[in-house]
Amino acid sequence: MGKDKFEKSLETRLDKTNNKKELMIQCLKQSMGIVSQACEKADLSRTTHYEWYKEDPDYAAQVDAIQESCIDFAESKLMELINGAKHEVATAKGEVLTVQDGPNPTACIFYLKTKGKKRGYVEKSELEVGGNGINITIDSLI
Repeated sequence: MGKDKFEKSLETRLDKTNNKKELMIQCLKQSMGIVSQACEKADLSRTTHYEWYKEDPDYAAQVDAIQESCIDFAESKLMELINGAKHEVATAKGEVLTVQDGPNPTACIFYLKTKGKKRGYVEKSELEVGGNGINITIDSLI
């Protein structure tokens, strides 16, 4: 027995949705996980993206994997700064030299504040309350 018009219409809509999801995944990869840019490239609303994310576990897993990949990339760039980034410089004679910068102190501090908390690399502030000598220590999230 053949499919009725409703079943064919439903299959067509599902195919279009799946194609749009695949396009959105590709756009997320290209935009390094930035949803607004990916939605613009895919001609899709952010609301639709987040509905798919909430309702489709496979789609959500692919989006999460892209986000993890982007974090890995950013961490690798942070480590390059900590180790001293290498870059090429052209001389006046047209020669290309590879130069290595020294370690970036700001990158080192950021890394220690985020990854070194267990070793005590946390900013703390003391606040005196009421003048009774009561001190409160506040761990900063910065």
